Amino acid sequence: MIRTIGAPPQPHRRRRRAKGVAPEPPAEPLPLARATAIRAFAPFADEEAARLWLERATEAEETVDEIVAGAVALLNRALHAQWVAAAEAHSAELTPERAVAVRIGFGAGEEVADGRFGEAREVDVWATGSSRRRRREEGMRPQERVAAVLGGRERLEVCETLLLRARADLDAGRRREAALQLRVGLEALLAELGDPARDPAHTEDLETLRENRGEAKEAANAALTGELPEQRLAQVEELLGICERMLRRRRVLRG
Repeated sequence: MIRTIGAPPQPHRRRRRAKGVAPEPPAEPLPLARATAIRAFAPFADEEAARLWLERATEAEETVDEIVAGAVALLNRALHAQWVAAAEAHSAELTPERAVAVRIGFGAGEEVADGRFGEAREVDVWATGSSRRRRREEGMRPQERVAAVLGGRERLEVCETLLLRARADLDAGRRREAALQLRVGLEALLAELGDPARDPAHTEDLETLRENRGEAKEAANAALTGELPEQRLAQVEELLGICERMLRRRRVLRG
């Protein structure tokens, strides 16, 4: 269930003429989208059982992370389906950290169907354990690199974009897409970062990828014919992890 709170009126069909603004115009309120992920299976026997579940669900960081991740994954699946159906190429998936507020709760059928709840608790997704995404960001030191790229001191490699897409697909449960993205991303990495480095770990990972590039090809071929078998999925996860490790190490070594 997705609702927009404070939505502005529908825009005019004709573009309005430009108008002057103050040097420091006041900030205007923005519409807020509220998404509710509803657990429709295994309903609670009564309100007391629901309250007990809520108590247990929010008492440990690991449980909070698991519930929030599941809800965000459901939302991203719905958004992805909408983007594909509408042929929308310019889209971005959501993360818990982008939310203004995250709440876990319960309610009656009519309440949750309308985006409301009987009882809920607001959880802090930033204070919970260091997520894999946050660890990747910290390892890549993004702010310094953005400045270097914009200043023309560094360029982004093609493999980085392709491997990011593979990671996004894998995290979202799109296994076939992840396998196909990894196939070309790995080849791009070998072409762009294939020169031996002084770091022995880089050389070792490079040799591992070269020796197992056939597995990436086989996984991609399997993805073309249907769902990815668990064995192929494990290969995709392992090879993608090695690629990401090489990119992190390269960034650290280059300072």
